[in-house]
Amino acid sequence: MLLSTALELLAEAAESTRFRHECGQMKASACPPGSRDECLENVLQTWLQDPDGTSCSWLLTIQLCLFQGLYWAGQAAFLGVFLGPSWPCTLDPPAHLSPLLSEYQAWTALLLLGTCLLYGVRVAMPVCAAAMSQDFGWSKREAGTVLSSFFWGYCLTQVVGGHLGDRIGGEKVILFSASAWGFITVATPLLGHLGSARLGFITSRMLTGLLQGVYFPALTSLLTQRVRESERALAYSTVGVGSQLGMLVMGAAGSLLLDWCGWQSVFYFSGGLTLLWVCYLYRHLLSGKDPVLAPSVQAQGLPVARPSKVPWRLLFRNPSVWVAILSQLSSACSFFILLSWLPTFFKETFPHSKGWIFNVVPWLVAIPASLFSGFLSDHLIAQGFRTIAVRKCMQVVGLGLSSMFALCLGHTRSFPKAVIFASASISLQTFNHSGISVHIQDLAPSCAGFLFGVANTAGALAGVVGVCLGGYLIEATGSWTCVFHLVAIVNNLGLGTFLACGQAQRVDLSSAGEDV
Repeated sequence: MLLSTALELLAEAAESTRFRHECGQMKASACPPGSRDECLENVLQTWLQDPDGTSCSWLLTIQLCLFQGLYWAGQAAFLGVFLGPSWPCTLDPPAHLSPLLSEYQAWTALLLLGTCLLYGVRVAMPVCAAAMSQDFGWSKREAGTVLSSFFWGYCLTQVVGGHLGDRIGGEKVILFSASAWGFITVATPLLGHLGSARLGFITSRMLTGLLQGVYFPALTSLLTQRVRESERALAYSTVGVGSQLGMLVMGAAGSLLLDWCGWQSVFYFSGGLTLLWVCYLYRHLLSGKDPVLAPSVQAQGLPVARPSKVPWRLLFRNPSVWVAILSQLSSACSFFILLSWLPTFFKETFPHSKGWIFNVVPWLVAIPASLFSGFLSDHLIAQGFRTIAVRKCMQVVGLGLSSMFALCLGHTRSFPKAVIFASASISLQTFNHSGISVHIQDLAPSCAGFLFGVANTAGALAGVVGVCLGGYLIEATGSWTCVFHLVAIVNNLGLGTFLACGQAQRVDLSSAGEDV
């Protein structure tokens, strides 16, 4: 039933009379239930081999895989996120947790939306860069300076954001920073009337980077304090989906607003939505009470650890901390390289390709992949597997397997294959959310925000260097292959170190700690 419905929807989307006819034949044929997948494969294979369908047959295949992936990931997310991975898979949660469940759902949804808005504001300037360059007469170098100014501020507040989250609560840090970057984003178009508009925009972007730099460290602190170890991966992966959603929504809505109302409307739209989100967050969920992110945590009366000071010596004398920092550095660096250079790669290698395809499909596929990684990680831990073993398995996929598809991307001259390889590489990188990102929380629950801030600062700086190095390699060799080799080298350096030396023993304790 699911496959036949999918075929009908996709046939209408592709507007292909012949494919619709073949789908109808398959649906009406006497295919036994067990062989329906085989029938589907035969239809798709026939269409893929038809020279008349080469222009969109590969896109239909991606859509079908995405349809089924979203369906099963949605089922997993509903059972795992909104019912809790430690509960039986029924539609009725335990009666004593019902009041907490609704608040847990609200917090999970709001944090996901907050991450979405964070990335929506972040990509507002890149979406408008071409139009603003035309209005203000910027050269490529001047436009690049404005765009890069975001990262100047972003690298400076990671540690501060994590430390404040550990001390006063991540929810308060997120609320303040989102209020500030929302106002700055709404006010950004007014800077165009200043004498030196470019300087004003640089200042605006740098301040936005400063304020957004505290978000993920504060979020890490909040999740560590409020979510059990066996439920962290799914919670973090679900909230992390907002990054892909933000880029997709702003990429689509921003392009429409840019054409209809001008570049100013993009900033008004993204900043205004952020301020509305802040108002709702403050009025309905921060009225003098602590947030509930895992009902089982509050039901069991688990304490919230907020240290008075950071155990600097304990942290940085432990090799496990440096291994975690290196692994986070590797994942962030490779992500920034792909994020920065993939659009240019497709534009130059496949000049006649549709931009919306390679700008949308990889991030769309990454959404169910991120949800699935969190669900799988928490499920394996609930089944009795050691936490460190699960974290390493996630990193093998997030760093190792994604590198293989990145290498394939550098050696293909087929646009359909390039889109598939790029989608696979980016979606598999989301497994890092269930690996190193939550591994830092395992190492130091009492100061996870601070430690994540240190690791993410290193990753952001490495990302800037990696992007610049990628550009140098392209100019020096005249080939894109070296960029994807760089991604693979960085990934495997972090993966090899983590597999060989990574441990999950707590490092924020004065005693020998405890193994997880």
